[in-house]
Amino acid sequence: MKKKISILLSAALVLTMLSACSRNNAASESTATPASIPQTGPMTINAKIPDKAILDKGPFGEQGVSAKTLSLSEQDIAKIKEGKYTAAIVFHTTGSDYMNAQLAALKAGFERLGIKVIATTDAQFSSEKQVSDIETVLAKKPDIIVSVPVDPVSTASAYKKAVEQGVKLVFMDGVAQGLQPGKDYISLVSGDNAGNGVEAANIMGEKLKGGKKKVGMVYYDADFFVTNQRDEAFEKTIKEKYPDIEIVAKSGFAKPNDAEKVAAAMLTKYPDLDGMYLSWDVPAEGAVAAARTAGANKLVITAVDLGKNVAIEIGSNGFVKGVGAQLPFDQGIAEVILSGYALLGKKAPSYITSPALQVTHENLIDSWKLIYGVEAPKVVKDSVK
Repeated sequence: MKKKISILLSAALVLTMLSACSRNNAASESTATPASIPQTGPMTINAKIPDKAILDKGPFGEQGVSAKTLSLSEQDIAKIKEGKYTAAIVFHTTGSDYMNAQLAALKAGFERLGIKVIATTDAQFSSEKQVSDIETVLAKKPDIIVSVPVDPVSTASAYKKAVEQGVKLVFMDGVAQGLQPGKDYISLVSGDNAGNGVEAANIMGEKLKGGKKKVGMVYYDADFFVTNQRDEAFEKTIKEKYPDIEIVAKSGFAKPNDAEKVAAAMLTKYPDLDGMYLSWDVPAEGAVAAARTAGANKLVITAVDLGKNVAIEIGSNGFVKGVGAQLPFDQGIAEVILSGYALLGKKAPSYITSPALQVTHENLIDSWKLIYGVEAPKVVKDSVK
C-alpha cells in the first residue's frame, strides 16, 4: 500500500467528497442540527461523549488531546462578548451531514460568544477559489478564521496573509504548509482517526470471529493525514489482535466513485472474501453496491464515519456492520472554544480530537443523536425496525 503519514491535506480527497455529497443528500432531515446550544454556564463539549484514550498523533507527531478537556467559563464568555469580535468560516465544501453539523455548531457557538459571523465560504473543492475566498474575507477584517485548507501548499500564502493581518486561525482536519501551532494558528481539530480505525477493526474482528477469514482494504490512495491514520490503525489492529484474519488484498482509489470499481475488482479476484474495510462511509456505499452485484451476501463491511446511507445499511443489518465515528458537532464546538482561547490569549494544545465512537446496529439510534445532536431521521429509525 502506497501510504505515508503526511501533514498535507490532499486536494484530491476534497474532490472525492463532492461525489460523496451527491450520493448522501437524499434526506435533508438527516443534516438538521441544533440551532442553539446552552446559553448559561460554561461552554464545554457534550459530557455524554465517552471518556476514551486518544490514539491519534498530530501532524507534528504530538499526542492528540481530547476535546473534552476544553472549556470557557462564564467569565471568559463575558470578556469575549465585550470585544465584539467577528469571525469567518472558510470551508473546502459544504452540504454533507458531517459539514452541516460542523457549520451549525460554529454558528451556534459563535452566537453564544457574541461573535458575529461575517462570512461563510465554500471553495467548491478549488484551491484557486479558496485563495480568492480568503482574500475576500480578509478585506472584511475578521478577528477569527476557522478553515479547512483545500490544498495545504497552494493555499499556504493566503493563510500566511491572514496571520500577518493578525487573524486568529483555527484549522480543521489539516493545516497549511509552513504554519506552526501556537505561533501562526491556535490549534488543529479532528476526530481520533487512529481510534476510529481501531474501532472499525474491532467490529470486523467481532463479526468474523471463529475460524480463518480473509479481508480486503479499499483505501484512499493519497498522502492525506486523517485517512492515513485510520487506515494504518485498522491494518495494525487486525494483524496484532485478530491473527485468524488475513488481509489478502489492498487496493486504492482516487475518487469515491472509483471505490465501487475497485471493490468489484477485489471481489472478482477474491470471491471468497469475508470482509472489506474502506477509509470512510461514502466509498463504503460503493462497496455495498459492488457486493450486491457480485452476490457476496455474507461480506462484512466496516468503515469510518456515519453518513445517512451507511446508517440505513447498519440499521437494516445489511453489508455494513458498523463504523468508527467522528463527532462533528462537538468538533465544531471545540473550534469555537479554541477561537475563544486565541482571543483571550490562553494557551491551547496544538492537536485536539474528539474521542472515537464505535457504532453498530445495537447503538445506532443513540449514536446518531450523540454524533449529530438530534434524533435520527425517520428513515434511519425505520431501518432498525
